[in-house]
Amino acid sequence: MDTYLVKSGKQVKLKDINPDDRGEWTDKKEQGVAKLVELRLRLDRLQDVLYAEHRHKILIVIQAMDTAGKDGTIRSVFEGINPEGVKVTSFKVPTPIELDHDYLWRVHSQVPGKGELVIFNRSYYEDVLIVRVHKLVPDPVWKRRYAQINDFERMLCEEGTTILKFFLHINLVEQKRRLLERLDTPEKNWKFNPADLEERKLWPDYMQAYEDALNQTSTEWAPWHIIPANHNWYRNMIVASIVVKTLEDLKMSYPHTIENLEQYRKPLEES
Repeated sequence: MDTYLVKSGKQVKLKDINPDDRGEWTDKKEQGVAKLVELRLRLDRLQDVLYAEHRHKILIVIQAMDTAGKDGTIRSVFEGINPEGVKVTSFKVPTPIELDHDYLWRVHSQVPGKGELVIFNRSYYEDVLIVRVHKLVPDPVWKRRYAQINDFERMLCEEGTTILKFFLHINLVEQKRRLLERLDTPEKNWKFNPADLEERKLWPDYMQAYEDALNQTSTEWAPWHIIPANHNWYRNMIVASIVVKTLEDLKMSYPHTIENLEQYRKPLEES
């Protein structure tokens, strides 16, 4: 749980974090894939209890550079999970109506209710990332958003939401390989976007923006995890491990059953 945690108040440097890291699982891909299958089974049961208990709310925020595997992580980690009570939300370019409101206005209605697990595939953090890199607002505007985001997340947590935030960390070389794979694989051609080439030129700016966001908004109530993402199987296993451990720590249980439940057996069997 703590290996890739960004501790509140500790300053991290992304250049010092190896996106190729596999911890103790180097050369253990087969075991790692098997571990992920086990974690999915545990997650399936935990999500069932989460929904039935109708008490806790889980928000998972996933941020990453293009090709780092946001979609793949969601698909792999939550494969086979009952979709009831689970929702994936993506935040695209704001609509004119959304732009007429504050940047968190469109987000608040998408956060989880009791018993729900909601995954943000990109999030309100774009308002201190792409907005900053492309200079869509003046510097003082995006700089004050760190504190606003911290306050927003604190409010959610105080109202019963557990927040997990994952930054999927790849390097420029691995992104190049994955973009070329999209060109070389017919089934992946549709994923290729020429605009990604322009965004690659801004890689240093994005790394600085991410680094500042991680350092400014990893709090005790809503911490960030920096997940090495050059190896998909390891990325998925680590994210699943953290989600499962977090849910297990909630000590959830199924609701109490109706008293004298057996009294209904005979009428039902005779019906």
